[in-house]
Amino acid sequence: MGQTREVQQLLSILDQAYDHRSWHGTNLRGSIRRLSLQQAAWRPASDRHNIWEIVVHAAYWKYAVWRRLARKPRGAFPLKGSNWFQRPQQLSDSAWRTDVALLDEMHRSLRAAAANLSARELFRKPKGSRDGNFALLSGVAAHDLYHAGQIQLLKKLSRAVALNEAENA
Repeated sequence: MGQTREVQQLLSILDQAYDHRSWHGTNLRGSIRRLSLQQAAWRPASDRHNIWEIVVHAAYWKYAVWRRLARKPRGAFPLKGSNWFQRPQQLSDSAWRTDVALLDEMHRSLRAAAANLSARELFRKPKGSRDGNFALLSGVAAHDLYHAGQIQLLKKLSRAVALNEAENA
């Protein structure tokens, strides 16, 4: 059975928000391309999230939607906790790459679950959810773009702070 037009369009929206070219500019995956370890871990203030934490947060919510689509129980996310995860646990390139790979893996899993939805399932509400599958999936795309914008701003802010510190040194 082939995908419905609605599912194909939704997959396109998910892809554009995550890692495919689109008219709106930088998507989530593009916002972290060629990001240094220091940029990923930099915080604008001690009580604010860094880019690394945003990446894992986005991975978690892709997982949460996948879990509802796949009708899986809670607790399968590879990291202990939910929503926001303190990062870095270990300041290393390999730890950063591992968390970026987690984001990629969660996106692939979510996309595969979405691709298997029938037209009827697309508008069904998963158990334990206030929203239907279509709203959850389009919400993930909006969530990706929201955080892509935050990341772009954090990158600019970190460069401005570094430049200001260098000028005042």
